[in-house]
Amino acid sequence: MKELWTTMASLMAIYAFSQTLFHTILPPNIRFTLLKLFHHFFTSFSSYFYYDITEIEGVNTNELYNAVHLYLSSAASSSCSATSTNRLSVTRHLNSSNITFGLSHNHRLTDEFNGVNLVWEHTVTTRQNQTFSWRQLPEEKRNFTLRVNKRDKHYILEPYLKYIFEKGNEIKRKTEDRLLYTNSRGGSLDARGQPWESVPFKHPSTFETLAMDPDKKNEIMLDLTDFANGEAFYKRAGRAWKRGYLLYGPPGTGKSSMIAAMANYLGYDVYDLELTEVQSNLELRKLLMKTSSKSIIVIEDIDCSIDLANRKEMSSLCNNNLDHDVATDTGNNDNSVTLSGLLNFTDGLWSSCGSERIFVFTTNHIEKLDPALVRSGRMDVHVCMSYCSFESLKILLKNYLGFMSTNDDVETEELRRLEEVVEAAEITPADVSEVLIRNRKDKPKALRELVETLSRKAEENKMPRRQKAEVEEVEKRELGNGTVVGGGCAGEDGGRRCSRDMILHGKKMTI
Repeated sequence: MKELWTTMASLMAIYAFSQTLFHTILPPNIRFTLLKLFHHFFTSFSSYFYYDITEIEGVNTNELYNAVHLYLSSAASSSCSATSTNRLSVTRHLNSSNITFGLSHNHRLTDEFNGVNLVWEHTVTTRQNQTFSWRQLPEEKRNFTLRVNKRDKHYILEPYLKYIFEKGNEIKRKTEDRLLYTNSRGGSLDARGQPWESVPFKHPSTFETLAMDPDKKNEIMLDLTDFANGEAFYKRAGRAWKRGYLLYGPPGTGKSSMIAAMANYLGYDVYDLELTEVQSNLELRKLLMKTSSKSIIVIEDIDCSIDLANRKEMSSLCNNNLDHDVATDTGNNDNSVTLSGLLNFTDGLWSSCGSERIFVFTTNHIEKLDPALVRSGRMDVHVCMSYCSFESLKILLKNYLGFMSTNDDVETEELRRLEEVVEAAEITPADVSEVLIRNRKDKPKALRELVETLSRKAEENKMPRRQKAEVEEVEKRELGNGTVVGGGCAGEDGGRRCSRDMILHGKKMTI
């Protein structure tokens, strides 16, 4: 035993002497090269390659690290049995009801892509010093290490990392709070130096709750899905990845709810552009450049937001050629937003500064809009937000009264009467909602009052225009400051209903 300890002590002394001699004789750069060659010699016999993805590269956050973190958290929570570890971290963020699983520190998880197994390891170490004193880095250094078999790395690595980055961004978009932006007066900047101010977007409207013909909703949802999945198509076709929607119809028909439903369906942020606060075409372009991809840019009441008289004044000079948009400027572009500036905003070169954007215009008077503004390529989809049909009325009954179906003879009779008068009543979803909200705790009373309201509206619509105006005036006096909603989608014919047509992909489709 004594001889063994003597031998070990001798070996340690020889090692210490050799290390001292090694550091004394060889300069640091040569030592580093030898160690690198030594490491390369032994790793050349390994069957794997290892790739480190650190949380912070220099002073910048590594977006790929964040994408990997979200992707592995989703994989861990959806299929824990597929992991090669029995330890996962569980997290719930403030003001969130979602519980997420993640890869614990210094543990591994196995993933599969195109039939290949890949191993992830999460490593956390203590940061020794702060290199950049002007920016306080986290005390812990975090990174993911990906282990890939050498025979697979050439064809699997790049597609796999691209897939993870896309999936991570998709998960982020679906889980994080979406934002509602608005532009400030005169393009002034907020505390972050941005021309947009934002608040969390919490509008609850969805296509399920939207009071609209189901077939029409399905057409719109399919169009939105095709757009969101159409990156390769738009690139191949040489088109900017954007799409324009025009929502038109009387007030109270759900145009704002439609925009919220679109944002919730796609998971996009919403930019509510107030044109009356924009001072010039240049400022309009700057606002567009500061919008993010995967967003909906909204201009409500477009007919009231910009003076379109310049188009009418110049139309004779342009020989009614509505595609000569640049010729419509009046010379005061530096101090106002012109039609030409708006057209370039939606369909010019500047509109391609970014991708996956949807432009939405709304109006109560489509006949006031210049044809150049609403043609295909600018406003690709025209959606008429009309009065209540029986199908949309049933959606409102379900939303406010929980009304699905009934075996009650009285309620069945009320539904039959509603079906008979709803088309002739020409009543908006907003008016119907007000009746249902007032009586939401008493379903029979709500149905009775709704039948009475629709019947009265239907009778009024049969009256001559002059007599109808007298009735509306009496109602206004009785309601004080109340407003009677009437009129059609557009034009001077107050009793005319808007058509139920929508233009999709440049083709007119009857819905």
